[in-house]
Amino acid sequence: MIICLLGPTCSGKSAIAIEICKLINGVILNADPFQCYKELNIGTAKPSNDDFKKVNHYLYNIISIQDELSIFSFQKIFRNQLDNLIKENKNIVIVSGSGLYLKSALFDYEFVTLNNEDKSKYDDKSNEELYDLLKLKDPEASIKIHPNNRKRLIQALVINDNLGSNFNKSEFEKRQKHECIYKDLKFVGINLDRELLYQKINHRVDDMFSSGLENEVSELFKKYNPNLRAFEAIGYKEFKKEDLKTSEIKDLIKKNTRNYAKRQMTFFKHQFNDVKWFNNKDDVISYIKDLYESKN
Repeated sequence: MIICLLGPTCSGKSAIAIEICKLINGVILNADPFQCYKELNIGTAKPSNDDFKKVNHYLYNIISIQDELSIFSFQKIFRNQLDNLIKENKNIVIVSGSGLYLKSALFDYEFVTLNNEDKSKYDDKSNEELYDLLKLKDPEASIKIHPNNRKRLIQALVINDNLGSNFNKSEFEKRQKHECIYKDLKFVGINLDRELLYQKINHRVDDMFSSGLENEVSELFKKYNPNLRAFEAIGYKEFKKEDLKTSEIKDLIKKNTRNYAKRQMTFFKHQFNDVKWFNNKDDVISYIKDLYESKN
């Protein structure tokens, strides 16, 4: 039995997953790339040590922030772990994080093979020139990238370079079937009332600061380069704004988390079909119980 638990950040997925695992004698498989990093704890709302003891958790604390976890590498790591658990006849509860990483892991998502990763030819071009070039090569992709996001512009251009002149990345993605490769997997989602969700977000961020988030980030920034990809996670990137007071950073994290939660739900609703949605924990547990009992 494989359950994939969808829902926005702060909707209580981790706690619900533990309850489900106790009910079905299952294990938890993490699908949040930032919770894979060993050094990121408070800001990622990683399960506590006590939570880790309650049921078996997989793919937490598996990589250093110095080793970037791309969608492609995550796909391989995740599928390998999931396949191994299936071979062991485990009941599995997947806890979602990034919708894009999750979809790449569970669906027949094919990546562009980068035979040529040379970015040097773009070094002397301005952001405006890069954006105009991407608009010419891949108009649809250019809409999704801010004209001043130089890193993503170059990345998109390199991908299109590797596809050749026949078609661009947007067309490449449309040709994929986007079907889940795990046929017995059930998608279950929790969609809390927005007002309640925002209250939970505010409360979680307050708890993070009470638990020492500011000190965690300070120590990490002393030890590692603050420009590492891992520090783009909400709860860490806001501390890079040195002109902000602690209270302003806290408010910014709350705001960014709310916006992220909205984006998550939009992605889940548009990119995942056959999801059984619930608006409270008890209904989720009841549904899983009935599903489990019907199979045993």
